[in-house]
Amino acid sequence: MNQGLALEIMLSGQSVLLTGPAGAGKTFVLNQFIKLAKYEGKHVSVTATTGLAATHLGGTTIHSWAGIGVHDSIGHGFVDHIAKGRREIIEKTDVLIIDEISMLHDFRLDMVDEVCRIVRKKDEPFGGVQIIMSGDFFQLPPINRGDSRAGGFVVNSEVWRELDPVICYLQEQHRQDDEQLLDILNAMRAGDVRRHHAELLLARSEVFPDDLEQLTELHTVNVDVDKINEAKLETLEGDEVVYSQMTTGSESYVETLQRSVLAPSALKVKKGALVMAVKNSPERKYVNGSIGTVIDFEPYTDYPIVEFKNGKEVSMVPDTWELRDGDKKRASISQIPLRLAWAITIHKSQGMTLDAARIDLRKAFVEGMGYVALSRVKNLNNLYLTGINQMALKVSEDAQTIDGILRDKAASDAKRFAPLQKKAEERAKKPVVEKTTSDKKSGWNEKIAKMRETYPNAYKPWEDSQDAELKQEFQQGLTIEELSKLLGRHEGSIKMRLQKHFGEDVVQ
Repeated sequence: MNQGLALEIMLSGQSVLLTGPAGAGKTFVLNQFIKLAKYEGKHVSVTATTGLAATHLGGTTIHSWAGIGVHDSIGHGFVDHIAKGRREIIEKTDVLIIDEISMLHDFRLDMVDEVCRIVRKKDEPFGGVQIIMSGDFFQLPPINRGDSRAGGFVVNSEVWRELDPVICYLQEQHRQDDEQLLDILNAMRAGDVRRHHAELLLARSEVFPDDLEQLTELHTVNVDVDKINEAKLETLEGDEVVYSQMTTGSESYVETLQRSVLAPSALKVKKGALVMAVKNSPERKYVNGSIGTVIDFEPYTDYPIVEFKNGKEVSMVPDTWELRDGDKKRASISQIPLRLAWAITIHKSQGMTLDAARIDLRKAFVEGMGYVALSRVKNLNNLYLTGINQMALKVSEDAQTIDGILRDKAASDAKRFAPLQKKAEERAKKPVVEKTTSDKKSGWNEKIAKMRETYPNAYKPWEDSQDAELKQEFQQGLTIEELSKLLGRHEGSIKMRLQKHFGEDVVQ
């Protein structure tokens, strides 16, 4: 099924599973649908199974939205204790989006269904809400821990059978442009990895890139990623420039959002730093995962100017992430949409397209992890392996069985809704108006001007004389608050500068 037909089926009010391989454009279609559904006046609740995935779409987790948290069942009187605000959100919702559906347990989808039925007082799937589930069952599965209830994929839930969603199986490829890599990925999905596939991958462990310093490394665990990035940044000459995020909302909501935003709260870069975009550019100058190098800084704003691998030089202006709960905005974070890119975890790479990557799969510990990592790059020539184990080549056997069933149903659903194809073609001809970069710059310049009413030197480069004054007065015993007032900078900026000079532990 193509993206246009899938979009029209969703806009027609059908409950849908939007699925397909990595790079098929699921998130792109979801974003289009969310925009158009809201334009039509519908109340759209955007959720995902993880905070990271929810942030890509500007939503919250499904566990938080339904009020189920980490519970494994709906106990007696559970719904009676749901907060009034939570009830109102569930009652008002016309469309519920659940992204990264592969990671949601079957029993938890039933719990969400039960909450919706009781709150909305309608004994039909999800209380009559249109459900849009999105994800790929070959990617990361539900995690079962020994101390909690075990479960499987959502297709095994009771409400799945009753809902009987339309299957929109996207098959167009918008990421990989290499037949060999596609063949390997398809073989992994089919559970049919042959010797020649393994040999092609192993051969990539014997090839070394021309410029290792300009290559992102993917690791299975978090422990070394920050150390690698910090060590690489330290080797660069020149002054470190720090960008502190701006936030709105209560501290608890901001903390929740921060855990899911890939841009750090204090972004530290230098000229020559390898960086990665962590959002899509509205003007398509870069995408989430594009790699580039900081080549300079803008005068006045000090925004980093990045030369991406596609040859485009872009002044990176701050962007905003929001934590939304139904129609309510709980928190927001504004920050330059970059992170250091010498290393990143495979989990955090999900949804990204990388120009090139060096991947360490020697410690792959769950089915689907290797598939997620290998499918981040566009072709085999831009893939470099540190090593690989047998688990990295495995995908879930349950996912393979489910995939066959979904493909069959998707084929019949495509025929059933074929009359909508003409409408999809007409919609494709209509231009989509996006905010321009100048609009964003204007809005951010206003924020900076407002911030400088309190902190006159906010977002200005540190001069040697200011650095000397900072170190001297700190050693004389001035507090962070006093230094902030003295130097006209945000307290967060003062803390980061002190940590640069005196070490991470000097300021708690």
